[in-house]
Amino acid sequence: MKLTLRVWRQRDADAEGAMSTYEVDGISPDMSFLEMLDTLNEELILKGDDPVAFDHDCREGICGACSLVINGDAHGPERTTTCQLHMRSFRDGDTIDVEPWRASAFPVIKDLVVDRSALDRIIQAGGYITAPTGAAPEAHATPVPKPDADLAFEHAECIGCGACVAACPNGAAMLFTSAKINHLNVLPQGAPERETRVLDMVAQMDEEGFGGCTLAGECATACPKGIPLFSITGMNKEWLRATRKAAKR
Repeated sequence: MKLTLRVWRQRDADAEGAMSTYEVDGISPDMSFLEMLDTLNEELILKGDDPVAFDHDCREGICGACSLVINGDAHGPERTTTCQLHMRSFRDGDTIDVEPWRASAFPVIKDLVVDRSALDRIIQAGGYITAPTGAAPEAHATPVPKPDADLAFEHAECIGCGACVAACPNGAAMLFTSAKINHLNVLPQGAPERETRVLDMVAQMDEEGFGGCTLAGECATACPKGIPLFSITGMNKEWLRATRKAAKR
């Protein structure tokens, strides 16, 4: 395959960025998108040019590092992570635009790499449970109804990639935050921090400068792990419940 790549290049957060055009040839349809970028970078290095900076880690679709907007879609045309997107999803001769996540809360560090530490701070605000420091408890000591366990697992699949933010027209982080809140709040182990968790994490989300949610639904469409849109309504119910309870104290 021969492709034309239009890639966002930006030296640092303070520099002006622009799209640069590159031609790459000899691309196998079985390559992942990141392997295709590796091929481009090898050619740039051989020419003495600066390679394109992009995030990656596990390349197995579980770490969430591979954050790219491809032809206007977070993670590209398939509902998967960029590292699991293969070049057979494109055609020989295609022109492909590659950009970083676009959100005010995700400042560009260099080229396609953005700072997503805002998501880490949301988790730090309340994404944990109280844990005794003694011996490990018996696994079956705390029964969990299967519907609750299934719901918790569904939300725990969130890998924190930020595709929901990049896809949202408002740059909202509601789907990410709701997944991190709901997967703990539905379990008995998360009960001690249930109210403070939702209040603190939502407050931190707002402090980070993410946009407001208008339920456009683009977040759930772009999520590579299929976090459902009703996760947001679940979080909103938790927040209202916690707010009313706090007002009565």
